[in-house]
Amino acid sequence: MTETETKKSLSFDDFKAQVLNDYKIAVTSRECSLLGRREVLTGKAKFGIFGDGKEVPQLAMAKAFKNGDFRSGYYRDQTFMMAIGQLNVQQFFAGLYGHSDLEHDPMSAGRQMGGHFATHSLDENGNWKNLTEQKNSSADISPTAGQMPRLLGLAQASKIYRNVAGVQNHTNFSVNGNEVAWGTIGNASTSEGLFFETINAAGVLQVPMVISVWDDEYGISVHARHQTTKENISEILKGFQRDDNAKGYEIIKVKGWDYAELVSAYEKAATIARKEHVPVLIHVYELTQPQGHSTSGSHERYKNAERLAWESEYDCIAQMKKWMLENNIITKEEAEAIEKEAKKEVQAGKKAAWAAFTAPVKQEQKELVATLNAVAENSANKVFIHKHANELAEIKEPIRKELLVTARKVLRLIAKEDGRATIAQWIKEYTEKIQPKFSSHLFSESDNNVFSVNEVLPKYNDGDEEVDGRVVMRDNFDAIFSKHPEALVFGEDCGNIGDVNQGLEGMQEKYGDFRVCDAGIREATILGQGIGMAMRGLRPIAEIQYLDYLLYAIQIMSDDLATLQYRTAGRQKAPLIIRTRGHRLEGIWHSGSPMGMIINALRGVHVLVPRNMTKAAGFYNTLLETDEPALVVECLNGYRLKEKMPVNMGEFKTPIGVVETLKEGTDITLVSYGSTLRLVEQAAKELLEVGIDAEIIDVQSLLPFDSNHDIVKSVAKTNRLLVIDEDVPGGASAYILQQIVDVQNAYKHLDSKPEALSAKAHRPAYGTDGDYFSKPSAEDIYEKVYEIMHEAKPNEYPALY
Repeated sequence: MTETETKKSLSFDDFKAQVLNDYKIAVTSRECSLLGRREVLTGKAKFGIFGDGKEVPQLAMAKAFKNGDFRSGYYRDQTFMMAIGQLNVQQFFAGLYGHSDLEHDPMSAGRQMGGHFATHSLDENGNWKNLTEQKNSSADISPTAGQMPRLLGLAQASKIYRNVAGVQNHTNFSVNGNEVAWGTIGNASTSEGLFFETINAAGVLQVPMVISVWDDEYGISVHARHQTTKENISEILKGFQRDDNAKGYEIIKVKGWDYAELVSAYEKAATIARKEHVPVLIHVYELTQPQGHSTSGSHERYKNAERLAWESEYDCIAQMKKWMLENNIITKEEAEAIEKEAKKEVQAGKKAAWAAFTAPVKQEQKELVATLNAVAENSANKVFIHKHANELAEIKEPIRKELLVTARKVLRLIAKEDGRATIAQWIKEYTEKIQPKFSSHLFSESDNNVFSVNEVLPKYNDGDEEVDGRVVMRDNFDAIFSKHPEALVFGEDCGNIGDVNQGLEGMQEKYGDFRVCDAGIREATILGQGIGMAMRGLRPIAEIQYLDYLLYAIQIMSDDLATLQYRTAGRQKAPLIIRTRGHRLEGIWHSGSPMGMIINALRGVHVLVPRNMTKAAGFYNTLLETDEPALVVECLNGYRLKEKMPVNMGEFKTPIGVVETLKEGTDITLVSYGSTLRLVEQAAKELLEVGIDAEIIDVQSLLPFDSNHDIVKSVAKTNRLLVIDEDVPGGASAYILQQIVDVQNAYKHLDSKPEALSAKAHRPAYGTDGDYFSKPSAEDIYEKVYEIMHEAKPNEYPALY
């Protein structure tokens, strides 16, 4: 409400109570920032980044924020989180200290630095909570503007819930699409391409999104004149302002220290976004940053005396207090009492958080010291063990690293003594207990993870003719959209023409342009749409036209999607399916297979590489039964190849993390995936002519990789291994070899050196010759296998060269 509307609907006493409560939250948040900085500088916390200077606009945002709404922000929004009741003082400091217990740091269980916030969308079993009954914050990330693409998807979900029949009964996620997605970003970060890409996409899509730009004129130490044309983000975005002739944004500009105007501005923005599904930009300017960007520096180094004096006068809390005094809402004595109580509350919360953080470690310290001293009594190294125990006991504020370092050093001293078993057992049990606090939930640990779905084979009618692979894909998508009303697909050329390879032919006409829709050429925000919608209970399939274009979105996939379950300790998820196509294409830009880059950047996302369209369709069917994100790379040269048409569309399921043996053999194990398998099969057929019997294994799934360890069973039989890959040397082939030789211990069975045959280090040149001279050919595979067999049996297989 505006101030006037509030006074009409509330008594003055009620209005006064609300304002005073806001003031208390603001000064409490400021005290947390001030004391938090001191905790870092005294060494209790590692690093600090705080929300001081932004308190009052965040209070105004919180007033307009309703149950079911979502925030997608960056670090600094602590006041907002306090105002919506999702962060208290003790939790604030628990996050600052990095408390690894979710009960104490519900934001991330110590996995992110303080200032990064989240609410719980999932219960302890990984099941959805009712998101319409709570105020929601998607988990923050540090990369600047990285929260923007996700914001777009969070907003678009409301549009889907309002307009698509069949999903309105998903009452845990939406009430008729009335929810607003609220974004926050620093003014300097609006220089990022992700900001502009998201702004443009939201204007096109007309989604209920309110984006707040916190403008304090600086990006760390760099002034706005080096950041933004005209030093004014709302000025340069005026072209996005809607008018009578064209849709666009509502743009609001408001001073960050004016409490009454801020409340009015945010209420106006919420009404427009919620009712009309129109995006709103709020440029909150004349803000301050009293302590500078972070604890790593001081703003006095780059702000002149005039600016510092202005910041002191126009600090938003000081101005709010001045406004309250001038309007007889508060007396000087009442204000001082609130400020005094806030200091007291923050000190108490800090002490409680530190005590809770250190207490279990001190108990573990005590137990280990006792164990070490007991072992020392029967050791020839008694003196040295006691020395380690005493040094550990003298640490007043121990961390778990110090306990394990001590125990492992003592273990070395008693490696040949009876006491070794006691210390070794302590280390083993302690590590098993503590390691999950830092390593759990990279992937789903719920009952709906990818390993919960059993394989269902495709069924065929006898005598059916084979069809183009794209027809298998198309008809399976038809079955998916019919079976799963919450499923939708979007991307470049997905809608009107049914994707560039006709795998979605006719789907938009049948299911409508909200569920099968075209998108602009903007890969990062296509991914962001998917992440945000998946976080709100929909099952989006985000299509990136070609694998190379995935690099535009790799940062979003890596920093946001892949880390989401991990950085919330399993309390948020985004089961997004990413669809793309690649493998064996011709030319630098449409043919790369940068799988090594992808699998190492995307730990936390499953990476699936089906060899044909039936396998790919089976992966989509499987994934829609799970709660995990995945990337499916279809073979571009497979859409026109013939496949048998399954009759159980939408039902057959390709298992994830399971390899398939395409041909059994006795002499060597050949491992590959995707389109390259066709060349492997051709080479294997030709090798049979000279008596070399190769076993061929299709990886199918790079992440997870061969969960049943079937490849090592093959190597145990053949005693030789060759990995064939179209990635660059040291790319995915190095990963595959590491998994087979190191993880599966296949080295035990090898009679020849395990080898990899990959593409050249450069990207493929254009044309058929370019492919032949850039990537492994059937002849390359034949000759590499022959060379391995020549080394083993030179008389039987004389050298070719």
